[in-house]
Amino acid sequence: MRTAVFPGSFDPVTAGHMDLIVRSAGMFDKLVLSVLVNPGKNPLFSLEERVDMLKELTEGLCNVSVRSFTGLLADFAEKEQADVIVRGLRTPEDFAYELPLAQANRRLNQRADTVFLATAPEYSYISSSGVKEIYRFGGSVEGMVPDLVYQRLCEKRR
Repeated sequence: MRTAVFPGSFDPVTAGHMDLIVRSAGMFDKLVLSVLVNPGKNPLFSLEERVDMLKELTEGLCNVSVRSFTGLLADFAEKEQADVIVRGLRTPEDFAYELPLAQANRRLNQRADTVFLATAPEYSYISSSGVKEIYRFGGSVEGMVPDLVYQRLCEKRR
């Protein structure tokens, strides 16, 4: 059985994330969405909100589970007995950032290889940080995030 972990802060979950999640779920027997606890970031949604939204967004994908983690991704992948770490790439700069991380993860956990998936072109401009900035300045992020996330953002704004 091939198990993959797809790590991220998912703050918030974007349409690009969902595209990669659906595509990854079709490639592996088991996909674990790994919500990173990053104390260095100022999250828009709490960890619990992000986990709950991902669970709701993926309830139709029977091979997808959602967990949060702290610490090293390589250790989390080992704990989940993952063969693969999935990372999405939007730009060449993403690859430049992700490659050394993938190499470090491989050194720490030789069981798990990193697989890079190119973001679909229609989502290549969308990032969680960009969505947060647009949202915080009062702009519309409709269509950049799943409807559920958009509704939650509208509730937060009220």
